[in-house]
Amino acid sequence: MDGGVGGGGAEGELTAQETALYDRQIRVWGVDAQKRLSKAHVLVCGMNGTTIEFCKNIVLAGVGSLSLMDDHMVTEDDLNANFLIPPDESIYAGRSRAEVCCESLKDFNPMVRVSVEKGDPSLIDGEFLDKFDIVVVSGASLKMKLFINDNCRKRSKRIAFYAIDCKDSCGEIFVDLQKHSFVQKKPGRETEQQELAYPSLQEAISVPWNNLPRKTTKLYFAMRVLESYELSEGCSPGETTLSDIPAVLARMKDMCNKMSLNESHIPAALMERLLAAGKREHPPVCAILGGILGQEVIKSISCKGDPIKNFFYFDAADGKGVIEDIPTSPPSAN
Repeated sequence: MDGGVGGGGAEGELTAQETALYDRQIRVWGVDAQKRLSKAHVLVCGMNGTTIEFCKNIVLAGVGSLSLMDDHMVTEDDLNANFLIPPDESIYAGRSRAEVCCESLKDFNPMVRVSVEKGDPSLIDGEFLDKFDIVVVSGASLKMKLFINDNCRKRSKRIAFYAIDCKDSCGEIFVDLQKHSFVQKKPGRETEQQELAYPSLQEAISVPWNNLPRKTTKLYFAMRVLESYELSEGCSPGETTLSDIPAVLARMKDMCNKMSLNESHIPAALMERLLAAGKREHPPVCAILGGILGQEVIKSISCKGDPIKNFFYFDAADGKGVIEDIPTSPPSAN
């Protein structure tokens, strides 16, 4: 299977209107990449401050089609980070997040097909997924992310999977491109064909912590603890509060003991920040995460540039973005 998402290629021509509209980006990544982008079909499950930044970016870039899935009704809380929802209650009352965001996104680029897919993402079947080349999931439980990722991997064509979440000042992106071929630029304008093999989400989070490099970001461990606690308690993402901190810290201690990891790798203050965040998103962090994800999806579709493998983390407390390649070979004893 070639590296093109969903088997897309450079065949066919862009219309004169597309060539004129996307002239600047064609100069950056080339006409073949723009052709691939114009044939790609993207599904986004979960409309929040992070995913709407991503949607805006790929719609402006000229993706072939974008489907939105989120049947939750718009609430006043959604206005805090989702700039696609008008503040006028008479416009959004009684309507789903996907419906309102779809209407707004269509105005960004009328050449992109934006539509709504109704239904529960946890019931998505493989035949439904076959319509898409890229699937992005946000605000979902670990169980749902594992389910959708597993279904993407079972299809005969390659479907790239991304999970993205923002916890106020902290964010995480997971990437699974399965087997991905891409062209990498070398010094002197030379190009070289590269191939990466990605683990599934289940494989990535199952790596024993004592096998990971010592410098692995604390956010990786903290997010796994939070997911484990939510799963065991049957909580939806963001439903935990600071009142849960004693139970969460007890679970963290238990997980560290089982994984032979010193508890100092996961500061209690970081766990408190994640619990205090709830479902709240910090718009500047949403913009960073959505921008990174948009860039990564375009790399995946165009097969140009070195993609993230396989986690990306951002914490506004230190202002740094960190890429973690997990699983990885056990660290050297030296």
